[in-house]
Amino acid sequence: MEALLHVNALSHSFDYPLFSNLSFTLEKKRSMAITGVSGSGKSTLLHICSTLLKPNGGEVFINGRDIYKLPNDELVNIRRNDIGIIFQSHFLFKGFDVKENIELATVLTNSDFDEELIRRLGISHVLNNKIGDISGGQQQRVSLARILCKKPKIIFADEPTGNLDQKTADEVINIIYEYIEKNDAALFLVTHDLKLADKCDIVYRLEN
Repeated sequence: MEALLHVNALSHSFDYPLFSNLSFTLEKKRSMAITGVSGSGKSTLLHICSTLLKPNGGEVFINGRDIYKLPNDELVNIRRNDIGIIFQSHFLFKGFDVKENIELATVLTNSDFDEELIRRLGISHVLNNKIGDISGGQQQRVSLARILCKKPKIIFADEPTGNLDQKTADEVINIIYEYIEKNDAALFLVTHDLKLADKCDIVYRLEN
């Protein structure tokens, strides 16, 4: 299988060491969960693997390219076209309505507005609502719609079902798994939810 993400001998610290000598590979149609207690470095690892934070040591390859050796314009293209990041804080544009938030991603990546995806995520009825007028759970689903509509090859998700009830969370995660299967994509998931993590092909726990 072709590796979409490859991490080699990764290490990072802030005021204290977070992790060292981490190496792993994430292939097409595969999902990986990173678990661990708060402060263990899960979100930091996601930020490093998704181009947002240069590590103290080691290498990160996306589609075979060492991302922290690329010029900034090529890194921006990878962020725009190859990866999608679902944050705990949704980073939606509060002055836009729901549809405009999703359409912005499709315009930037020259992709289609996926009406069926919007319906399945249960947000068709709020497309004309301002972001501040919808619930946290609806915002979470808008964030996911925005990511999936741009058709990334790697989805980086930091607690993607944190604001959802169990039934909706199960529906949302199933949509993500269907997406990676149909689009030869991959999922890099950070979560406290061990039940959610166990649905992934690979589970790693950050300890000590």
